[in-house]
Amino acid sequence: MKVTAAESFVLEVPVGGAIADSMQSVERLEFVGLRVDTDAGVAGCGYTVTVGAGGKVLQAVLDSLYIDELIGEDPRNVRQIWSKLYHGKAHWIGRAGATTMAQAAVDIALWDILAKAAGEPLWRLLGGAHAGKMPIYNTHAGWLNYSVEQLRREAGMLIDQGYRTLKMKVGLDDLSEDLRRVAAVRSEIGDGIDLMVDANQKWDLRKAQEAARRLADFDVKWIEEPLHPDDVRAHAKLREQSTSPIALGEHVYSTHMFRDFIERNGVDVVQVDVCRIGGVTPWLQVASLAESFGLPVCPHAGDLMQVHQHLVKAIPNNWLLEVIPLWEAGPFEHQIQLKDGYCLSPEVPGASTDFTKEAFARFRVS
Repeated sequence: MKVTAAESFVLEVPVGGAIADSMQSVERLEFVGLRVDTDAGVAGCGYTVTVGAGGKVLQAVLDSLYIDELIGEDPRNVRQIWSKLYHGKAHWIGRAGATTMAQAAVDIALWDILAKAAGEPLWRLLGGAHAGKMPIYNTHAGWLNYSVEQLRREAGMLIDQGYRTLKMKVGLDDLSEDLRRVAAVRSEIGDGIDLMVDANQKWDLRKAQEAARRLADFDVKWIEEPLHPDDVRAHAKLREQSTSPIALGEHVYSTHMFRDFIERNGVDVVQVDVCRIGGVTPWLQVASLAESFGLPVCPHAGDLMQVHQHLVKAIPNNWLLEVIPLWEAGPFEHQIQLKDGYCLSPEVPGASTDFTKEAFARFRVS
């Protein structure tokens, strides 16, 4: 099997209503990716996601650094191709950020081809360590632009839908206001529902230490991204003092950086994101590393769950799958299926990454 052609694309998809965390307010997402064709008649689709800016930069990386290098390659040699691209033209200007996110789109497309050629969903091709329903947690009810009343209402609705684990955003300038909002949600959901909080890198070490101490009153199951994502030392120091577990990985772009966080005891819950780490190939490496240290993997939903619904089922150290259901019917041909607080197992061959023709016609901008 040989790659015969590849074409990049950018889709701009509205999320249906503004959502906000401590970093930004988001009204649309950019899906940046490529379709890869082979001489066997099997085509793969891969993508990465930005929050409404930078998509053309990622497309330029695909067009100028990666696509020509794919032509003539056998997609079955996916790990060799990953290494070739990583150590090739992009190595001197990247190794993280835009180049890694663009490489993720390539790698996902190749794994999509392999699963389709095998006639299996990706999770089964990768070994199927977890064949049953996957427990999920919902972030969509906890945005910072929601009022306290809306937080209560949304949390109650999710519990009625079968969710037993929720996450909400923190990171306001006034920590007391964060705590008031957390208290309101905890009061609404009771003690039987797990609750996590996500600061999106807002705090310095001093404020994170104070927040961790005061959040202990609400039995949060983890504090996510409390600090700058490159500061291994500060995370390790915070973890020494916090009674709540520390979760991170959304903005960690290399296996080496995950190694440092894990070895220096800076993380309890590994949230490796397939779109940020460079694709399925390094994602599996990070998951294996976490397993060797006895740490669970709960991936960040940077792919809008389409690929991660496969990956969490392929590893033994999964815990929860994050979901952010932004649409009634999303842009994918085979949208993730959620029911009663679980993700149902996808059975269609591939990585669930193909977009509908309607989505391309309506949202493609490049």
